[in-house]
Amino acid sequence: MKHSLSSALLMTIALAAQGKSPEWADPGVNEINRMPMRTSHFAYRDGEPHDKTASANFLNLDGKWKFKFVENRDERPSEDVFSKEYDDTSWGTMQVPGMWELNGYGSPMYLNVGYPWRGNFRNNPPITPDKENSVGTYRLSITVPAEWEGKDVIAHFGSATSNLAVWVNGKRAGYGEDSKLAQEFDVTPYIIPGNKNLIALQVDRWCDGTYLEDQDFFRFAGLARENYLYAREKNRVEDIRVNGDLTNNYTDGRLYYEADIKGSGTLSIRLTSPEGEVVANAERKDAKGKVSITMDVKNADKWSAESPALYTLTTTFTPKKGAAETIPIKMGFRKVEIKDSQLLVNGQPVLFKGANRHELDPDGGYVVSEERMLQDIKRMKEMNINAVRTCHYPDDPRWYDLCDQYGIYVVAEANIESHGMGYGKESLAKNRAYHKAHLERNRRNVAANRNHPSIIVWSLGNEGGYGKNFEDAYDMVKGMDASRPVQYERAGHDGKTDIFCPMYFPYEASERYASSPASTRPLIQCEYAHAMGNSEGGFKEYWDLIRKYPKFQGGYIWDFVDQSIRHTTPEGKMVYAYGGDFKSTDPSDQNFCDNGLVSPDRVFNPHAYEVQRVYQDIHTTLTPEGDIEVFNERFFAPLDDVRMEWTLLTDGRPTRTGSINDLNVSPQGRSKIKIDFGPINDDTEALLNVAYTLKKSTPVLEGGTVIAREQIRLTP
Repeated sequence: MKHSLSSALLMTIALAAQGKSPEWADPGVNEINRMPMRTSHFAYRDGEPHDKTASANFLNLDGKWKFKFVENRDERPSEDVFSKEYDDTSWGTMQVPGMWELNGYGSPMYLNVGYPWRGNFRNNPPITPDKENSVGTYRLSITVPAEWEGKDVIAHFGSATSNLAVWVNGKRAGYGEDSKLAQEFDVTPYIIPGNKNLIALQVDRWCDGTYLEDQDFFRFAGLARENYLYAREKNRVEDIRVNGDLTNNYTDGRLYYEADIKGSGTLSIRLTSPEGEVVANAERKDAKGKVSITMDVKNADKWSAESPALYTLTTTFTPKKGAAETIPIKMGFRKVEIKDSQLLVNGQPVLFKGANRHELDPDGGYVVSEERMLQDIKRMKEMNINAVRTCHYPDDPRWYDLCDQYGIYVVAEANIESHGMGYGKESLAKNRAYHKAHLERNRRNVAANRNHPSIIVWSLGNEGGYGKNFEDAYDMVKGMDASRPVQYERAGHDGKTDIFCPMYFPYEASERYASSPASTRPLIQCEYAHAMGNSEGGFKEYWDLIRKYPKFQGGYIWDFVDQSIRHTTPEGKMVYAYGGDFKSTDPSDQNFCDNGLVSPDRVFNPHAYEVQRVYQDIHTTLTPEGDIEVFNERFFAPLDDVRMEWTLLTDGRPTRTGSINDLNVSPQGRSKIKIDFGPINDDTEALLNVAYTLKKSTPVLEGGTVIAREQIRLTP
């Protein structure tokens, strides 16, 4: 079938004649017919097992799609490619989820600072170049179950870079930007249950939203997370928001529950403890609109990174017309607050032993499997990392689920970085045309992720300058969720941020701030201890200050994983490639992507061991009386899960060993231990090596894993 290859240009001309811009060049149009963002949950038919992929309400869209790639935006195919009659047999295919550049279409590009057209096109927001601004068009025919007749059918796309336009059976269903959050569209008017249906998508490599996505990472395009259709009853629970607070001096739990209901019916909620016991329930008949419920739980198990206790909240809604649906949500009771210039979790001034984690896989790029996420959690636990900043965008919802389950504190960042525009008068923080986008991206981040107990801080974005757009975003986020602090690095000391969260703040400046009574905000560096090359040599000096000054509570290392991707050279050799290894005319920041604690395949880099040592929670010293003192730096858990194993070295040779199985050391407590290592000759070098090992396996680490070490000199 003959079709035009210049429809983008024709569309731009037609819209210009009407005084309009196409949506990909209009920062005031970031969504068309996109459904409001909701919290991450799935509604099951009553009685179904809670496995989304096995639900009768779920239809997977992942797999091979027909795919048409054009290198330049003005070659965008005309809209007849979205019709069912169009012949796509000559097209190639694309794996979904999958990034174009890792599947044979275009070239990977790595940049730290600057937009992907750097050096080839002058920044001119919201305009992006047509040249090399590729467009990918997807087509998939799929049979929708006949039993979905009479239900609402919703299309879910987990992540699309840089934008997404959706057609169903030739009809345009919607459009959206913000590449790191799910986009959902009500496709009920266009879907024919029981028949083959054509779903077509179109993605631009760059759009006006790309000006807010100048993160330090590989620049890819495509669909990165899970994609599916799902069916819902016409009358249903649209959204659920929960907050598990603590009362009575952090002893009891208080659940604040809010549901948005379409139609009316009976709403029942049941709260089940981590041990499987029903501890609270409530019912509302003739529930409609917004329903709020508060429930108290005596002596609630509390969520923290040390003891991540999760309850199951089950909502069942039986509409007056239609079938019942059940929605399970994992939630936790914990309280986050700022008091006396400290960030408290459950009343304790936790130390944040953090890292920034880009969502990147050496083979999949932005496509990261749950197995890889679990591997990241394991490496973090091995390294004594207890906190993560999502840099610099929201992550796959499964990452927050895993942080909830295994215990990682999270600073959840919105998908905003406009570093390439600088921090001066050109900053998009001051650009009113981008005001709406700043608010939308922050609103969607909170709306999607607010139910996760692991998220303890919202971040408005990264390196985007400072101005009214961020000030208004701060006010909006605080209005949406008063239970968490909000931070933004460029707000500095005096702007709208609850936490002073600088980057690479020097020792002297850190000490001045932390020791000054005039400093009223916690100091937690959003980036520090740059982990590139032979690094972390001065890491202990930071932590000497952190452990000395109460309001200096830690930071987030830049960054967790080397971002190189696996690449086969023309000679057939496998390498981990970085910027400049692909297309010589692309801008590049070379190997600056490789500044992680672990390699792309998640093996410890040498400097990871220094982080592991400094971040450890157990500290051992020699008292003047010759006893061994053990300090438990944990805030919630005693040391009953570890044993001490010791070795006496005499002139470098092991001469005696032993172990202590019961360490009765409470959180933030100290205990003196006598070790019978026998007589020591002052003429020899006597050293005591101690290692603390897990007595038994945890959900992440195997029994016997060493979680802390120390070497003590026993002779002068």
